[in-house]
Amino acid sequence: SLAAGRWRQFTFVEQMANIAGEVERAVAWRAKQNPAYATRAYERALELLDLTLTDTTHPTRLREVARVREALVDFFSGANVYASTDASWRTYFSPFTYAARRTH
Repeated sequence: SLAAGRWRQFTFVEQMANIAGEVERAVAWRAKQNPAYATRAYERALELLDLTLTDTTHPTRLREVARVREALVDFFSGANVYASTDASWRTYFSPFTYAARRTH
């Protein structure tokens, strides 16, 4: 249902907060040594990032979202050339989560 247009009804902050939830799940499952669940959460985060990239209501944000996607793929599937950490992802996404909670 998200791909059917509901995703575009969310503000950018809400979109990023939802992505943050999936990234957090992926990080947590990876720490718990459960690669199958970690992979599912990571793939869901990528799907949400892709939906955000196709959302033309926030065109000024596309570069940032594309960079986040690139760094996330590098972190979970690549060589981690950006030297991302679990903590750096939490630090990046926490303002979005906080802002989304404050608006509701």
